[in-house]
Amino acid sequence: MKRFSLTACAALLATAAPALAADLPVPFNAAPSYAAPFNWTGFYVGINGGYGRAKSSWTDAVAATTSGDFDATGAMVGGTVGYNLQMSQIVVGFEGDIDGSWMKGTDSTACCETKNDWFATARGRLGYAMDRFMPFLTAGAAFGDLKLTSALGSETATKIGWTAGGGVEYAFAGAWSAKLEYLYADLGKASCGIATCGTATDVAFKANIVRAGVDYHF
Repeated sequence: MKRFSLTACAALLATAAPALAADLPVPFNAAPSYAAPFNWTGFYVGINGGYGRAKSSWTDAVAATTSGDFDATGAMVGGTVGYNLQMSQIVVGFEGDIDGSWMKGTDSTACCETKNDWFATARGRLGYAMDRFMPFLTAGAAFGDLKLTSALGSETATKIGWTAGGGVEYAFAGAWSAKLEYLYADLGKASCGIATCGTATDVAFKANIVRAGVDYHF
């Protein structure tokens, strides 16, 4: 009888063991998911748009008297191309852009007008990457045209100056990023001849520009 009982218990345990094992928790050995930090290295292209507010000063080149001092304001929109190289958290790069510009201003008293039809820059950039967020500083050359108009006529000059500023950029979806930047630009002085201005006149153009943009990184 005792031998029969031991045999029955062994059979019962053998039958129950698989069921008990099925109820035990399964060890979880899967590695936790890890998202690699965004890397800013590479070429990119994009579009930008914003608003510029410039100060235009007309000064007699001989008498050094000011005949006009007024604001030239307007929208801007254009394209961007650039390259970044990320080293640890430091990002260095080069960016160029060209915009159509509607900055224009008039001094009704002096009967003179300054208009900017296009504006471009070629700049270096220095940023600090915090994963997908990057503040940056930028500086370089600025290019643009100045159309000078008086009661006697008009003439256009292409000028080269300098620009500096800064901004922030955020990579928001895959290879796409959005940025907001401020630039101060000085296109120097354009010379307005006697035929147009009545006397030799120097026209200065210094602008404050705020732009937003969207870039695609390759």
